[in-house]
Amino acid sequence: MPEPLRLLVVDAAREHAQMVVAFIRGGATWPDADVQIAVSYDEALLAFDAQSFDVAFFDIWLGARNGLQLLREIRQKGVTTPVVVLTSRGAEDVAVEAMKAGAADYLGRTHLTSEALERTIRHALALHAEERQRWHAEAALRASEERFRALVENSSDALLLLAADGRINYITPSSVRHLGWTSDQMAGRSVFDFLHPEDRALVVARLDETVRNPGKSVFDEVRFHHADGSWRIMEGVGVNRLGDPAVAGIVVNMRDISERRRLEEQLRQAQKMEAVGQLAGGVAHDFNNLLTAILGYCHLLLDEIPDADPLRLDLLEIQSAGDRAASLTRQLLAFSRRQMLRPQVVDINTLVAQLEKLLRRLISEDVELVTALAPDLRPVTVDPASMEQILVNLAVNARDAMPAGGRLTIETANVELDDTYAVTHVTMAPGPYVMLAVGDTGEGMDAATRARVFEPFFTTKEQGKGSGLGLATVYGIVKQSGGYIWVYSEPGHGTLFKVYLPPTEMPSAATPAGEAAPTVGWETVLLVEDEDAVRALAREVLRRQGYIVLEARDGVDAMSVAGRHLEDIHLMVTDVVMPHMSGRELAERLGAVRPEMKVLFMSGYSDHALMDADLLPGAALLQKPFTPDVLARTVRGILDTEGAGG
Repeated sequence: MPEPLRLLVVDAAREHAQMVVAFIRGGATWPDADVQIAVSYDEALLAFDAQSFDVAFFDIWLGARNGLQLLREIRQKGVTTPVVVLTSRGAEDVAVEAMKAGAADYLGRTHLTSEALERTIRHALALHAEERQRWHAEAALRASEERFRALVENSSDALLLLAADGRINYITPSSVRHLGWTSDQMAGRSVFDFLHPEDRALVVARLDETVRNPGKSVFDEVRFHHADGSWRIMEGVGVNRLGDPAVAGIVVNMRDISERRRLEEQLRQAQKMEAVGQLAGGVAHDFNNLLTAILGYCHLLLDEIPDADPLRLDLLEIQSAGDRAASLTRQLLAFSRRQMLRPQVVDINTLVAQLEKLLRRLISEDVELVTALAPDLRPVTVDPASMEQILVNLAVNARDAMPAGGRLTIETANVELDDTYAVTHVTMAPGPYVMLAVGDTGEGMDAATRARVFEPFFTTKEQGKGSGLGLATVYGIVKQSGGYIWVYSEPGHGTLFKVYLPPTEMPSAATPAGEAAPTVGWETVLLVEDEDAVRALAREVLRRQGYIVLEARDGVDAMSVAGRHLEDIHLMVTDVVMPHMSGRELAERLGAVRPEMKVLFMSGYSDHALMDADLLPGAALLQKPFTPDVLARTVRGILDTEGAGG
């Protein structure tokens, strides 16, 4: 059941107020209306403080103060009750003034009837309902505007409003965080003032496309000049709202994707280096087979030809060229992380100190060498010779970047890299590292050179002054050692290489060198090699040393040869990678029936992962290219070792 109508009648003459009440209750619409009477200005204020009313009737005359003043005061207090002004004859102008002040209606006392009061109350209630609806709509609009303003001003994107010619009409305050420029600095200027010159033609085309296609979203990427002087890669979408009177512009939403593009480029670079490394390793493997034969036969001929023979000089030239080619393949193997390392626990500080004299001789006199070595540097497990190669290559590279002199700095430190650093350096895991930094004050590199600096055969030096394998070798050694390397450089601001290696807690230990073993033998050797030239060379070397040699082209052939040979086979010399059957599988199958047979693996490329996956535990490995003397000594050393070699 609805509540009764609540009314307030304010009149200094109580009998006049009671007459109004009587007319209201005498009507058919609100006979049970809750009507209160206030006979003064102050009493009326108290009534409004005590409760709310649906409609109020104010007499225009309330003694020292009038109904118009009362209306203004309750409105100032936030009272929204609709007010009907009661006027006497000759006071219509005052009533009109009250209407301007916010009264819902006015009614002359000479026209008071139940019907007139009912019409007036209905009119006042209807006006109030409309007013409430308008208030709610305005409140909803204000809330919507506040939400929109909060979204725009706290957006993670930059938002601009452009004219059809590219003039900036509006920029959100939040855009300052992304673009660096304030609204005052950008508003009224052309967007082309902030674009990279190479991107302006693209934006002209996109702007024209947007103007011709209202409502269509147009996407692209541009380089935007940040207030700090840098160029930011911005991903933008523009929508033509020129025909919308509330917008009257092209809405542009821009997002800074510079960091994303940088990380994507790092990932692409890492993938490219991995692919190039696989190619380089495969090429080096094939070359090592060829070089094994070339250098091997060259050594055999040199052993036969007298010193006075003029052909000996030609052979020495062949040998020298072969040695240089072997050095190149070793560098390729280092880059592809397939060279054979001999890791030890090493103090990088000690290594730097030992190399300092050599490095000073390598760099020119006008290059100052400065070292800053951490006193508490943790040890690392690396191949000392390879680490020396890293330092020498980086120092030589720095020297060449400072033709007019400068400063070469070598620094070491214990560092702890957090997740934030790892996120901005893809492929790198957070954690503790030992850092080795080599920096110079030289010419520096641009972004294009930095992107290719570790690629094999890439060089900025003149033809004949560099093979392009120095930094590629550094990269491969670092990666094979379980570390990471990053280069920081800008044209005219020098270059800094930072190498990060995982620390170790193991104590360092020196490995004593063994004595050379005699090479002459009598035992039976099963030689398994799919490369004909290498197999022929190895057969010749072993036979010259007195061994009985059984030959096989691959694993299947070796199983057949071994099956036909009823006597002992003392040693099997086999390539690791062969068609039909790998060297490990062959060794396992023959070892099951010939447990006393020892095994020597040969490979054109090898690393520790290969040792674990493709070789038997504790097996010996001979890396190609090898000389006849090395092959002979290795075979003799294995045969003279007690115990089975499988």
